[in-house]
Amino acid sequence: MSGLLQTKSARILTMVLLLQAAAFYGFSRNEKVPAHKALDEFSLNNNEWMLVQNVDIDKETLDVLKADDLLSRIYQNKNSGRMATLFVAYFETQRTGKAPHSPKNCLPGSGWVPSQSGMIDIQVPGDAEPIRVNRYIVAHGDNQDAVLYWYQSHNRVIASEYAAKIFTVTDSIRYNRSDTSLVRVIVPVQGGDTQSAVDTAVSFVQAVFAPLKQYLPV
Repeated sequence: MSGLLQTKSARILTMVLLLQAAAFYGFSRNEKVPAHKALDEFSLNNNEWMLVQNVDIDKETLDVLKADDLLSRIYQNKNSGRMATLFVAYFETQRTGKAPHSPKNCLPGSGWVPSQSGMIDIQVPGDAEPIRVNRYIVAHGDNQDAVLYWYQSHNRVIASEYAAKIFTVTDSIRYNRSDTSLVRVIVPVQGGDTQSAVDTAVSFVQAVFAPLKQYLPV
């Protein structure tokens, strides 16, 4: 228990010191806002996945998200017929109180209860090392979904919310930037087969990751 408390205290102290440093060195300057391609121009040219629907987001949700750019689409695998929903929220800066809303908080708030959680590594084309993302199985009544999500900025993929906050501070100090994106993929579970849903989500991430990078600042 004492080791756990020491680790937790060290994390809190690290966060406090970084925030103080950011306030002194970073937040007093005018932030650099990088250019990016509009997400609604994103196109997935893939032999296995086709676009089925652009999902409209209501004004109330938009007001809560406060993202500077959004993408919400449903794709279908041409071979299996399985559906995958892609959601991307891009934030130019986090200095004004805007920040990605963690699915850990949003999904339970919408009535979806997590039954499994963890992280998985996914090998994506063009990258030597696999990316590590969050993996959730959530349930709402009789319905279940497999959810994969991560934070992405400067060609960096981050699963941990804690690490994402640390990078926000260090990037503000080093690069005078705090832009970031939340990327989330949801695949419905069929017949209680959660692993099949996760495998489908992984396949979709492998198809979409490289093309999506072209629309997020590096």
